[in-house]
Order: sequence, then structure tokens, then C-alpha cells
Amino acid sequence: MKIFTDSGCDLPKSYYEENNIELLPLRVHLNDNEYDDVISIDSKEIYDAIRQGARPKTSQVSPELFLKHFEDLAKNEEEGIYIAFSSELSGTYNTAVMIRNQVQEQYPSLKLAIIDSKCASLGFGLVVVEAVRLRNTGASLEEIEAKITALTPQMEHLFTVEDLDYLAKGGRVSKASAFLGGLLSIKPILNVEDGKLVPIEKSRGRKKAIARMLDLMQERGDNFSDKIVGISHSDDANFANEVKASIQEKFSPRAIQVTMIGSAIGSHVGPGTIAIFFTNKSYQA
Repeated sequence: MKIFTDSGCDLPKSYYEENNIELLPLRVHLNDNEYDDVISIDSKEIYDAIRQGARPKTSQVSPELFLKHFEDLAKNEEEGIYIAFSSELSGTYNTAVMIRNQVQEQYPSLKLAIIDSKCASLGFGLVVVEAVRLRNTGASLEEIEAKITALTPQMEHLFTVEDLDYLAKGGRVSKASAFLGGLLSIKPILNVEDGKLVPIEKSRGRKKAIARMLDLMQERGDNFSDKIVGISHSDDANFANEVKASIQEKFSPRAIQVTMIGSAIGSHVGPGTIAIFFTNKSYQA
């Protein structure tokens, strides 16, 4: 069975190769050039360009790429599942559904499940990791679809950004809030709820924001010794490792996975973002 996902999940490039995952890259537009996220541009290039004043833009996975992969799946009479970046943050999921329906007209026997993860970055990535685990244990397509559909609403995303300006340019906060936030060193704490980006609190300074995020972890999560916690960062590995050490000391999770936020999401959040991901108290493995 084939697992497809897109680069909105921010897993390392090596993970796709080592786990037989078909990566469908989002696209990044920088300085009049178009790149395939992960494949033809490294996220460090994006952060360096942003620091120099560039304003990259992004677009969804190309319909032609979906068509090729889905037709190949049908021709080879294989089963597949595509786990997609939140439909509230990208048009990729809806395009995939449209292309699947188109392919099914020619190949009615196509067996392809498409799941709107309602997740982003490594929160989305941890969902993909669970799908791989289920596939490797011999779960059927129907079982994987059911379990992943149950998992996605239970994935918590807590993150803070270094510079509110990037979110303001994307319309996520007002420009006035971004200006005042910069003057006062206000760091918003945001969550992804039902696939949407939602500001939930503000803290004065980055370290206070992280401390509050750990408090929210305590409130929202449990049984961390049985869970994987994800941390993603936009080109600040040292601080991400400090956060990792704090989480290890406070919660002792089964594992902590740290990755850099990819070019597509990084284009919108900018350098210095730190995000924490975990399943909440409602989730039953």
C-alpha cells in the first residue's frame, strides 16, 4: 500500500526515502523562481532570504503531479492513502479530491483514501508517522483511514513566532498588533483548531511564551511517557534543543522528534518560530 503526503508535514527528507513515502511537494516562489519544497530548495535558503528582505510566496501541490501519481496507482492496481495539509491553510486537499474523482471516472476500481489532516508542520508529520507505523504492522487501508481520521482532531499544535510581521503579512494578525507587539516584545501563542490558525494567548518575551506553552501541555496532554512529542523550529536549532531539554525534564515523553520547519510553512511564519506538538487527553491509541 502506498502512502502519499505533502511537504506541509515538515518531516526530514530522509524520512520519506527510508519509509517508502511518496512526497508531493508544495511550491515556493522566491526571487522570480519556483521551487519544489524539500526537493529543490532547502528551508535554510528561505530563512536566509527572508532575513535579507525577500518575501517568498507559496502555492499548492501541482494538479499534474497528483494526476500522475493517482493514475499510476490505478494502473498498477495498488491501494493508497494521501494524508493532506490542512484544507484551511492550503487548497491542496481539495485539489487532490478533485483529481482523484477525475481519475476514478477512467479507473472506477481506484482505491485511494484522502484525509484532510487539519494539521500543519510536525503535528501533521506525527500523523504521517503513525500511518507508516500502522502500515508496517499490516493494517488494512480501511483500518488506517479510520485510525488516522480519529487521530487528527486530537493533535495539539502550540507555537510562537519571533516576529509578528510575518503573520501580519499573511493576514493572521493586524498590522497594528504586529507593530505594537514588536515594540513591547509581545509573543503570541497560537494553536491550530479544526485546521485553522487561532491565536490563544500573548506573553511578554520568548522564554515566558515557551514556559506558558509547557503549562498548556500539562493542561491539555497526559501519559507523555507513552507519547512522541514533536518540536519544529524555523532555523533556531539551539533554542529548539533548549525547549527539548525542558520538555524532557518536565514530561519524560517516550520520544521527542525535532525538525526544521520547511520552506513552504517557513515562508509564512518567518525565522525564529518554535512549535510543540502532542496528542491531547482525548486521544486513545
